[in-house]
Amino acid sequence: MNFECAAIVLSARRYGEGGAVVHLFTEEHGRIAGLVRGGSSRRQAALWQPGNLILARYSSRLSDQLGHLSGEMVQETAVRLLDRPLQLALVQSAAELADAALPDREPHPDFFLQTVRDLAAFCVLADPAPVVDYVRWETALLATLGYGLTLDSCAISGDTSDLAFVSPRTGRAVSRSAAGVWVDRLLPLPRYLTLQGAENEGDDPPAWAEGLALTGHFLSRHLFGARHKPVPGARERLEQRVRALVDAQIAAEQSDDAVISSQRDDSSF
Repeated sequence: MNFECAAIVLSARRYGEGGAVVHLFTEEHGRIAGLVRGGSSRRQAALWQPGNLILARYSSRLSDQLGHLSGEMVQETAVRLLDRPLQLALVQSAAELADAALPDREPHPDFFLQTVRDLAAFCVLADPAPVVDYVRWETALLATLGYGLTLDSCAISGDTSDLAFVSPRTGRAVSRSAAGVWVDRLLPLPRYLTLQGAENEGDDPPAWAEGLALTGHFLSRHLFGARHKPVPGARERLEQRVRALVDAQIAAEQSDDAVISSQRDDSSF
């Protein structure tokens, strides 16, 4: 096998003296692994950072053996986000999830192109951070691997409006009116994942946390639970970072309420 193609770096692991085993995601060949001579050296280390888009050259004598890789930078990702920790966490989580979930050498061209677009968005969009785009990327990953969520109509009534929950067992949406006594057992459905959601809807930490909790449930249940593997650490760190933003927002709102209450008390005298 010998080919040259665009590829996303998913991971790089040191191998031997100065070498590295690198995992890539490509459009035509899916997830592939290769040995890079000098891949962990100071000169090449920046090229093989997760999330980078590169022009990869792959060669191997047999289709089932570990080939050799070399590459050239097309678009840096990680270096551009060193001063934006939340966006960097999005890139790291996407790379680790794709590396852990995608099967070897199984092409998914549409998902590859979406991943390229989303990684570019993570680099360009600064405030608010494109966490909504990332949550949508996770739903696309689930759908690509056969675990898609059905969020366009209610599983009980068939309604397409007022969708507010998701069944944790089937992954199908449930409307607010049809939830009934089961509401406490259902997962909240962020509006930005429905057809009725606006393009700029959900750009706040509580909505991000809801989306990550929803996709995280099905990632844990289907992609990794079935393999008896934990969800990648970068994904868990991303969720913890977003929860910290939610806690900070709640604390700020409570502080503002306390100030307003104090001002009202002072004005009453």
